[in-house]
Amino acid sequence: MFLLSGFIRAQDKPAPQSEPTSVTVSAAIDHNRVVINADVQLPDGSSQTVHVWVDNGNPDLFLSRRVATLLGLAVGCKDKECSSPPPREIVVGGMKIPFTGVKEAKIPLKPVNAASVLAPGMNAEINLPSSILRHYDVLVDFPGHKFSIGAPGTLHFRGPSGKVQINAENGLIQVPSQIENKKYNLALDLGACISFLSSELFDKLATAHPDWPHMTGAVGSANMWGLDEEPKWKVMRLDRVQYGPLFLANVPFVDFPKDRMEFFEKRAGIPTAGLIGTNSLLNYRVGLDYAHSTIYFEFGRSSSFPDFDVIGLTLRPEDDGQFTILGVADLDGKPSVPQGAEGVQAGDHLVAIDGIPVGGSTMGQVWAGLGGTPGQERRLTIERAGKQFTVTARVEHFLAELPDEKDRKKKK
Repeated sequence: MFLLSGFIRAQDKPAPQSEPTSVTVSAAIDHNRVVINADVQLPDGSSQTVHVWVDNGNPDLFLSRRVATLLGLAVGCKDKECSSPPPREIVVGGMKIPFTGVKEAKIPLKPVNAASVLAPGMNAEINLPSSILRHYDVLVDFPGHKFSIGAPGTLHFRGPSGKVQINAENGLIQVPSQIENKKYNLALDLGACISFLSSELFDKLATAHPDWPHMTGAVGSANMWGLDEEPKWKVMRLDRVQYGPLFLANVPFVDFPKDRMEFFEKRAGIPTAGLIGTNSLLNYRVGLDYAHSTIYFEFGRSSSFPDFDVIGLTLRPEDDGQFTILGVADLDGKPSVPQGAEGVQAGDHLVAIDGIPVGGSTMGQVWAGLGGTPGQERRLTIERAGKQFTVTARVEHFLAELPDEKDRKKKK
Protein backbone atom coordinates (compact mmCIF):
# COMPACT_ATOMS: atom_id res chain seq x y z
CA MET A 1 0.00 0.00 0.00
CA PHE A 2 2.85 2.37 0.86
CA LEU A 3 4.55 1.69 -2.47
CA LEU A 4 1.33 2.30 -4.38
CA SER A 5 0.63 5.62 -2.64
CA GLY A 6 4.20 6.76 -3.33
CA PHE A 7 3.75 5.92 -6.99
CA ILE A 8 0.53 7.92 -7.16
CA ARG A 9 2.15 10.95 -5.50
CA ALA A 10 5.01 10.84 -8.00
CA GLN A 11 2.52 10.72 -10.89
CA ASP A 12 0.70 13.76 -9.46
CA LYS A 13 3.82 15.95 -9.63
CA PRO A 14 3.69 18.39 -12.54
CA ALA A 15 6.06 17.51 -15.34
CA PRO A 16 8.84 20.04 -15.88
CA GLN A 17 7.91 22.54 -18.54
CA SER A 18 9.88 22.21 -21.74
CA GLU A 19 11.48 25.27 -23.25
CA PRO A 20 9.39 26.84 -26.05
CA THR A 21 10.65 26.35 -29.58
CA SER A 22 9.17 29.65 -30.75
CA VAL A 23 7.94 32.81 -29.04
CA THR A 24 6.23 36.09 -29.89
CA VAL A 25 6.91 39.25 -27.86
CA SER A 26 5.96 42.89 -28.05
CA ALA A 27 8.29 45.18 -29.96
CA ALA A 28 8.80 48.91 -29.83
CA ILE A 29 9.49 50.65 -33.15
CA ASP A 30 11.73 53.56 -32.18
CA HIS A 31 13.19 55.69 -35.00
CA ASN A 32 12.23 52.72 -37.22
CA ARG A 33 14.40 50.41 -35.10
CA VAL A 34 12.96 47.23 -33.58
CA VAL A 35 13.54 47.00 -29.81
CA ILE A 36 12.38 44.10 -27.60
CA ASN A 37 12.84 43.01 -23.99
CA ALA A 38 14.99 40.06 -23.01
CA ASP A 39 16.47 38.67 -19.80
CA VAL A 40 20.12 38.03 -18.97
CA GLN A 41 21.24 35.85 -16.06
CA LEU A 42 23.55 37.49 -13.54
CA PRO A 43 26.39 35.71 -11.70
CA ASP A 44 24.27 35.41 -8.52
CA GLY A 45 21.59 33.45 -10.40
CA SER A 46 19.10 36.30 -10.64
CA SER A 47 18.02 37.79 -13.96
CA GLN A 48 17.82 41.30 -15.33
CA THR A 49 15.57 42.58 -18.12
CA VAL A 50 17.34 44.60 -20.82
CA HIS A 51 16.32 46.26 -24.09
CA VAL A 52 17.53 44.44 -27.20
CA TRP A 53 17.90 45.94 -30.67
CA VAL A 54 16.98 43.47 -33.43
CA ASP A 55 19.69 44.18 -36.00
CA ASN A 56 19.78 41.66 -38.86
CA GLY A 57 21.93 44.02 -40.93
CA ASN A 58 24.95 43.71 -38.63
CA PRO A 59 26.82 40.48 -37.80
CA ASP A 60 28.67 41.96 -34.81
CA LEU A 61 27.43 41.69 -31.22
CA PHE A 62 27.34 44.95 -29.27
CA LEU A 63 26.89 45.34 -25.54
CA SER A 64 26.59 48.27 -23.14
CA ARG A 65 29.24 48.66 -20.50
CA ARG A 66 26.58 48.44 -17.79
CA VAL A 67 25.44 44.97 -18.90
CA ALA A 68 29.03 43.79 -19.26
CA THR A 69 29.66 44.90 -15.68
CA LEU A 70 26.45 43.28 -14.40
CA LEU A 71 27.45 39.99 -16.03
CA GLY A 72 30.97 40.18 -14.64
CA LEU A 73 32.54 40.10 -18.11
CA ALA A 74 36.18 41.11 -18.45
CA VAL A 75 36.31 44.33 -20.51
CA GLY A 76 39.46 45.25 -22.43
CA CYS A 77 39.93 48.48 -24.40
CA LYS A 78 41.96 49.57 -27.42
CA ASP A 79 42.19 52.94 -29.15
CA LYS A 80 38.73 52.96 -30.76
CA GLU A 81 36.55 50.52 -28.83
CA CYS A 82 36.35 48.06 -25.99
CA SER A 83 35.33 44.41 -26.02
CA SER A 84 34.49 41.52 -23.73
CA PRO A 85 33.59 37.86 -23.96
CA PRO A 86 29.95 37.52 -25.09
CA PRO A 87 27.15 36.69 -22.67
CA ARG A 88 26.30 33.00 -22.70
CA GLU A 89 22.71 33.68 -23.80
CA ILE A 90 19.70 35.93 -23.60
CA VAL A 91 16.16 34.79 -22.90
CA VAL A 92 13.39 36.15 -25.14
CA GLY A 93 9.86 35.39 -23.95
CA GLY A 94 11.09 32.34 -22.04
CA MET A 95 13.12 31.01 -24.99
CA LYS A 96 16.90 30.81 -24.62
CA ILE A 97 18.93 32.35 -27.44
CA PRO A 98 22.53 31.13 -26.97
CA PHE A 99 25.38 33.19 -28.34
CA THR A 100 27.25 30.13 -29.52
CA GLY A 101 29.97 30.92 -32.03
CA VAL A 102 30.22 34.61 -31.13
CA LYS A 103 33.83 35.37 -30.25
CA GLU A 104 33.44 38.76 -28.60
CA ALA A 105 31.04 41.55 -27.76
CA LYS A 106 31.95 45.09 -28.79
CA ILE A 107 31.47 47.80 -26.17
CA PRO A 108 31.52 51.62 -26.56
CA LEU A 109 34.93 53.05 -25.74
CA LYS A 110 33.52 55.66 -23.40
CA PRO A 111 30.54 55.31 -21.10
CA VAL A 112 27.31 56.52 -22.70
CA ASN A 113 24.42 57.81 -20.56
CA ALA A 114 25.93 56.23 -17.44
CA ALA A 115 27.08 53.33 -19.64
CA SER A 116 23.52 52.07 -20.00
CA VAL A 117 23.02 52.11 -23.79
CA LEU A 118 24.82 50.95 -26.92
CA ALA A 119 24.83 54.37 -28.56
CA PRO A 120 23.48 57.87 -27.89
CA GLY A 121 19.85 58.30 -28.87
CA MET A 122 18.98 54.64 -28.34
CA ASN A 123 17.48 52.80 -25.39
CA ALA A 124 18.99 49.36 -26.13
CA GLU A 125 21.82 47.69 -24.23
CA ILE A 126 22.50 44.74 -26.49
CA ASN A 127 21.79 43.89 -30.13
CA LEU A 128 20.59 40.67 -31.70
CA PRO A 129 22.83 40.43 -34.77
CA SER A 130 22.53 38.52 -38.04
CA SER A 131 25.19 36.03 -36.91
CA ILE A 132 22.70 34.82 -34.25
CA LEU A 133 19.42 35.38 -36.09
CA ARG A 134 20.52 33.20 -39.04
CA HIS A 135 20.01 30.07 -36.92
CA TYR A 136 16.27 30.79 -36.49
CA ASP A 137 13.00 31.63 -38.15
CA VAL A 138 12.35 35.35 -37.62
CA LEU A 139 9.18 37.41 -38.11
CA VAL A 140 8.95 41.17 -37.55
CA ASP A 141 5.34 42.36 -37.49
CA PHE A 142 5.65 46.12 -37.93
CA PRO A 143 1.89 46.90 -37.95
CA GLY A 144 1.32 44.76 -34.84
CA HIS A 145 4.53 45.83 -33.08
CA LYS A 146 5.52 42.21 -32.48
CA PHE A 147 8.65 40.11 -32.90
CA SER A 148 8.69 36.32 -33.29
CA ILE A 149 11.64 33.96 -33.24
CA GLY A 150 11.72 30.19 -33.36
CA ALA A 151 13.63 27.12 -34.36
CA PRO A 152 13.71 26.51 -38.13
CA GLY A 153 10.30 25.34 -39.34
CA THR A 154 8.34 26.57 -36.30
CA LEU A 155 7.03 29.92 -37.62
CA HIS A 156 4.24 30.16 -40.19
CA PHE A 157 5.17 32.68 -42.87
CA ARG A 158 2.62 34.27 -45.16
CA GLY A 159 2.57 36.70 -48.05
CA PRO A 160 4.61 37.04 -51.25
CA SER A 161 7.99 35.35 -50.97
CA GLY A 162 11.29 35.44 -52.78
CA LYS A 163 14.64 33.70 -52.75
CA VAL A 164 17.57 35.67 -51.38
CA GLN A 165 21.31 35.25 -50.98
CA ILE A 166 22.50 34.78 -47.42
CA ASN A 167 26.14 35.03 -46.44
CA ALA A 168 26.81 31.67 -44.76
CA GLU A 169 29.43 33.20 -42.48
CA ASN A 170 27.53 36.14 -41.04
CA GLY A 171 23.85 35.84 -42.03
CA LEU A 172 23.66 39.08 -44.04
CA ILE A 173 20.82 39.05 -46.60
CA GLN A 174 20.96 40.34 -50.18
CA VAL A 175 17.70 40.61 -52.12
CA PRO A 176 17.59 40.42 -55.96
CA SER A 177 16.12 43.77 -57.00
CA GLN A 178 15.45 45.95 -60.03
CA ILE A 179 15.61 49.70 -60.53
CA GLU A 180 14.53 50.94 -63.95
CA ASN A 181 14.69 47.39 -65.35
CA LYS A 182 18.29 46.90 -64.28
CA LYS A 183 19.20 44.18 -61.82
CA TYR A 184 20.93 44.93 -58.52
CA ASN A 185 21.37 43.36 -55.11
CA LEU A 186 19.97 45.36 -52.20
CA ALA A 187 20.47 44.22 -48.62
CA LEU A 188 17.62 43.73 -46.19
CA ASP A 189 18.55 45.69 -43.06
CA LEU A 190 15.84 45.85 -40.41
CA GLY A 191 18.34 47.58 -38.13
CA ALA A 192 18.56 50.63 -40.44
CA CYS A 193 16.01 53.43 -40.10
CA ILE A 194 16.53 54.62 -43.70
CA SER A 195 17.49 53.09 -47.07
CA PHE A 196 20.82 53.69 -48.84
CA LEU A 197 22.10 53.56 -52.43
CA SER A 198 25.69 53.56 -53.61
CA SER A 199 26.95 57.02 -54.61
CA GLU A 200 27.48 55.87 -58.19
CA LEU A 201 23.91 54.64 -58.66
CA PHE A 202 22.43 57.52 -56.66
CA ASP A 203 24.18 60.14 -58.83
CA LYS A 204 23.27 58.30 -62.04
CA LEU A 205 19.57 58.27 -61.15
CA ALA A 206 19.62 61.86 -59.90
CA THR A 207 21.12 63.02 -63.20
CA ALA A 208 18.60 61.05 -65.26
CA HIS A 209 15.62 62.21 -63.18
CA PRO A 210 16.01 65.81 -62.02
CA ASP A 211 12.26 65.86 -61.29
CA TRP A 212 12.55 63.25 -58.55
CA PRO A 213 12.27 64.95 -55.15
CA HIS A 214 15.65 65.44 -53.57
CA MET A 215 17.26 67.42 -50.77
CA THR A 216 20.49 67.89 -48.86
CA GLY A 217 20.47 67.30 -45.10
CA ALA A 218 19.55 64.31 -42.99
CA VAL A 219 16.20 65.10 -41.38
CA GLY A 220 13.58 62.72 -39.96
CA SER A 221 14.41 59.06 -40.47
CA ALA A 222 17.51 60.00 -42.49
CA ASN A 223 19.03 61.56 -39.36
CA MET A 224 20.46 58.19 -38.45
CA TRP A 225 23.13 58.73 -35.77
CA GLY A 226 24.09 62.39 -35.91
CA LEU A 227 27.36 61.88 -37.77
CA ASP A 228 29.31 65.01 -38.66
CA GLU A 229 28.60 64.53 -42.38
CA GLU A 230 24.81 64.03 -42.03
CA PRO A 231 23.96 67.71 -42.75
CA LYS A 232 25.54 67.15 -46.19
CA TRP A 233 23.89 63.81 -46.95
CA LYS A 234 21.92 63.76 -50.19
CA VAL A 235 18.42 62.26 -50.03
CA MET A 236 16.19 61.38 -53.00
CA ARG A 237 12.82 59.74 -53.49
CA LEU A 238 12.89 56.99 -56.15
CA ASP A 239 9.86 56.35 -58.31
CA ARG A 240 9.82 52.52 -58.19
CA VAL A 241 11.95 49.74 -56.79
CA GLN A 242 11.31 46.04 -57.32
CA TYR A 243 12.56 44.40 -54.15
CA GLY A 244 12.32 40.64 -54.35
CA PRO A 245 8.57 39.98 -54.60
CA LEU A 246 7.68 43.58 -53.66
CA PHE A 247 7.10 46.66 -55.80
CA LEU A 248 7.88 49.69 -53.65
CA ALA A 249 6.93 53.22 -54.69
CA ASN A 250 8.26 56.61 -53.62
CA VAL A 251 11.19 55.13 -51.73
CA PRO A 252 13.50 57.62 -49.97
CA PHE A 253 17.20 56.75 -50.31
CA VAL A 254 20.32 58.34 -48.86
CA ASP A 255 23.53 58.56 -50.86
CA PHE A 256 25.81 55.89 -49.31
CA PRO A 257 29.22 57.47 -48.57
CA LYS A 258 31.85 55.67 -50.65
CA ASP A 259 34.02 54.48 -47.74
CA ARG A 260 31.04 53.01 -45.91
CA MET A 261 29.73 51.46 -49.10
CA GLU A 262 33.03 49.67 -49.68
CA PHE A 263 33.01 48.31 -46.12
CA PHE A 264 29.36 47.29 -46.48
CA GLU A 265 29.94 45.47 -49.77
CA LYS A 266 33.02 43.65 -48.46
CA ARG A 267 31.05 42.39 -45.49
CA ALA A 268 28.14 41.34 -47.74
CA GLY A 269 30.50 39.13 -49.76
CA ILE A 270 28.83 39.87 -53.12
CA PRO A 271 28.27 42.98 -55.26
CA THR A 272 25.52 45.13 -53.77
CA ALA A 273 24.03 48.52 -54.60
CA GLY A 274 22.82 49.46 -51.13
CA LEU A 275 20.10 48.45 -48.70
CA ILE A 276 16.42 48.73 -47.93
CA GLY A 277 15.81 49.89 -44.37
CA THR A 278 12.70 49.72 -42.26
CA ASN A 279 11.37 53.09 -43.45
CA SER A 280 10.03 51.31 -46.56
CA LEU A 281 8.65 48.24 -44.77
CA LEU A 282 6.53 49.61 -41.92
CA ASN A 283 3.30 48.32 -43.52
CA TYR A 284 4.53 44.71 -43.65
CA ARG A 285 5.12 41.62 -41.59
CA VAL A 286 8.61 40.63 -42.70
CA GLY A 287 9.50 36.95 -42.40
CA LEU A 288 13.08 35.66 -42.55
CA ASP A 289 13.33 31.96 -43.37
CA TYR A 290 17.09 31.62 -43.11
CA ALA A 291 17.05 27.83 -43.50
CA HIS A 292 15.51 28.10 -46.97
CA SER A 293 17.07 31.44 -48.03
CA THR A 294 13.59 32.93 -48.41
CA ILE A 295 11.96 36.16 -47.25
CA TYR A 296 8.24 36.90 -46.94
CA PHE A 297 6.34 40.18 -46.99
CA GLU A 298 2.78 40.01 -45.72
CA PHE A 299 0.90 43.27 -46.21
CA GLY A 300 -0.53 44.39 -42.88
CA ARG A 301 -2.01 47.85 -43.37
CA SER A 302 -2.23 50.72 -45.82
CA SER A 303 -0.80 53.74 -44.06
CA SER A 304 1.56 56.49 -45.09
CA PHE A 305 4.40 57.43 -42.80
CA PRO A 306 5.31 61.06 -43.49
CA ASP A 307 8.73 60.79 -41.88
CA PHE A 308 9.85 63.84 -43.88
CA ASP A 309 7.03 66.11 -42.67
CA VAL A 310 9.26 67.52 -39.96
CA ILE A 311 11.19 70.49 -38.64
CA GLY A 312 14.29 70.74 -40.82
CA LEU A 313 17.03 70.10 -38.28
CA THR A 314 19.87 67.60 -38.29
CA LEU A 315 20.62 66.49 -34.74
CA ARG A 316 23.31 64.62 -32.90
CA PRO A 317 22.42 62.78 -29.67
CA GLU A 318 25.23 63.26 -27.15
CA ASP A 319 26.68 60.93 -24.51
CA ASP A 320 25.07 63.00 -21.74
CA GLY A 321 21.56 62.83 -23.27
CA GLN A 322 21.58 66.27 -24.89
CA PHE A 323 20.83 66.92 -28.56
CA THR A 324 23.19 69.12 -30.57
CA ILE A 325 22.00 70.90 -33.72
CA LEU A 326 24.39 70.03 -36.56
CA GLY A 327 22.65 71.94 -39.33
CA VAL A 328 19.46 73.15 -40.99
CA ALA A 329 18.05 71.68 -44.20
CA ASP A 330 17.15 74.04 -47.05
CA LEU A 331 13.70 74.16 -48.61
CA ASP A 332 13.30 75.83 -52.02
CA GLY A 333 16.80 77.25 -51.65
CA LYS A 334 16.19 78.85 -48.26
CA PRO A 335 16.89 77.63 -44.69
CA SER A 336 13.81 75.82 -43.40
CA VAL A 337 14.39 76.99 -39.81
CA PRO A 338 15.32 80.56 -38.80
CA GLN A 339 19.09 80.91 -38.47
CA GLY A 340 21.53 83.45 -37.10
CA ALA A 341 21.60 85.36 -33.83
CA GLU A 342 17.82 85.08 -33.32
CA GLY A 343 17.53 81.63 -34.88
CA VAL A 344 19.51 78.43 -34.57
CA GLN A 345 23.20 77.87 -35.24
CA ALA A 346 25.29 74.74 -35.60
CA GLY A 347 26.48 73.80 -32.14
CA ASP A 348 23.31 74.93 -30.35
CA HIS A 349 21.49 72.44 -28.15
CA LEU A 350 17.81 71.55 -28.59
CA VAL A 351 16.44 71.63 -25.04
CA ALA A 352 12.67 71.28 -25.48
CA ILE A 353 9.91 71.05 -28.09
CA ASP A 354 6.73 72.96 -27.19
CA GLY A 355 7.92 73.03 -23.60
CA ILE A 356 8.60 69.28 -23.38
CA PRO A 357 12.25 68.58 -22.47
CA VAL A 358 14.13 66.29 -24.85
CA GLY A 359 17.16 65.51 -22.68
CA GLY A 360 17.63 61.75 -22.29
CA SER A 361 15.07 60.95 -25.01
CA THR A 362 15.67 58.60 -27.91
CA MET A 363 16.04 59.81 -31.49
CA GLY A 364 12.63 58.33 -32.25
CA GLN A 365 10.98 60.27 -29.44
CA VAL A 366 12.58 63.55 -30.48
CA TRP A 367 11.63 63.13 -34.15
CA ALA A 368 8.07 62.27 -33.15
CA GLY A 369 7.98 65.68 -31.47
CA LEU A 370 9.51 67.41 -34.49
CA GLY A 371 7.07 65.82 -36.93
CA GLY A 372 3.51 66.77 -37.77
CA THR A 373 1.31 68.32 -40.42
CA PRO A 374 3.06 70.75 -42.76
CA GLY A 375 2.45 74.30 -41.62
CA GLN A 376 2.19 73.47 -37.93
CA GLU A 377 4.47 75.50 -35.70
CA ARG A 378 6.74 74.21 -32.96
CA ARG A 379 8.34 76.27 -30.21
CA LEU A 380 11.94 75.11 -29.93
CA THR A 381 13.82 75.89 -26.74
CA ILE A 382 17.44 76.41 -27.76
CA GLU A 383 20.51 76.70 -25.56
CA ARG A 384 23.64 78.57 -26.66
CA ALA A 385 26.59 79.42 -24.42
CA GLY A 386 24.56 78.60 -21.32
CA LYS A 387 21.60 80.83 -22.26
CA GLN A 388 18.18 79.61 -23.40
CA PHE A 389 15.82 81.25 -25.90
CA THR A 390 12.85 80.20 -28.06
CA VAL A 391 12.71 79.82 -31.82
CA THR A 392 9.45 79.23 -33.69
CA ALA A 393 9.81 76.81 -36.60
CA ARG A 394 7.32 75.29 -39.04
CA VAL A 395 6.84 71.65 -39.99
CA GLU A 396 7.76 71.43 -43.67
CA HIS A 397 6.92 68.89 -46.38
CA PHE A 398 10.36 67.67 -47.44
CA LEU A 399 10.79 65.21 -50.33
CA ALA A 400 7.36 65.93 -51.83
CA GLU A 401 5.61 63.25 -53.85
CA LEU A 402 6.75 62.41 -57.34
CA PRO A 403 4.87 64.20 -60.15
CA ASP A 404 2.89 61.09 -61.18
CA GLU A 405 1.92 60.50 -57.56
CA LYS A 406 0.51 64.03 -57.33
CA ASP A 407 -1.54 63.41 -60.49
CA ARG A 408 -2.99 60.21 -59.03
CA LYS A 409 -4.05 62.06 -55.88
CA LYS A 410 -5.77 64.77 -57.95
CA LYS A 411 -7.72 62.13 -59.91
CA LYS A 412 -8.90 60.56 -56.66
